Amino acid sequence: MLTAKGVATRERIVTAAAAEIRERGITAVKLDDIGRRSRTGKSQLFHYFPEGKEQLLLAVAEREAQQVLEDQEPHLGKLTTWDAWHDWRDAVVEKYRRQGVHCPLGVLITEIGRHTPAAQAVTGQLLAQWQHRLELGIGEMQATGEIRADVDPARAAGALIAAIQGGVAILMSSGSSTHLEYALDLCLDYLRASSN
Repeated sequence: MLTAKGVATRERIVTAAAAEIRERGITAVKLDDIGRRSRTGKSQLFHYFPEGKEQLLLAVAEREAQQVLEDQEPHLGKLTTWDAWHDWRDAVVEKYRRQGVHCPLGVLITEIGRHTPAAQAVTGQLLAQWQHRLELGIGEMQATGEIRADVDPARAAGALIAAIQGGVAILMSSGSSTHLEYALDLCLDYLRASSN
């Protein structure tokens, strides 16, 4: 069991590792770089992550996955009206616009998730949780007749996530959120049209 100081030190290491990965890419990051950034020595790094870099990468993946979902609250849990869906859309666009290259979704999917099976599992869990939350919102709207009953919630939710990831990838490489906005708008237009 970690002390409060230990929890803070471990969090500082994970935060430093995430920042290094964002700035330099996962293959260029060394434990020495993370130690310098987190103001910890190698002995501390191995105290908190005895299995080394792979264990640390998994901790970063878990932290980034949690951050992706937290960044969408409270909107993600309240997708029961069209206003709520548009508030969620606006929050997603604004969050990723502000984060730019420091986006946890981009780090998780384009960097960490490709390099370790454990991180891929974390990414898979994130996507499943995220999709489930969107499916619930679509189901709520179907129950009130706002979305047609024959719309497949799983497919629609999956398409929304793919739209976000594609838009975020373009935003990270171009600095523009336009494609993310277009992709989300088209998905929401599809859902709204299906209620007519």
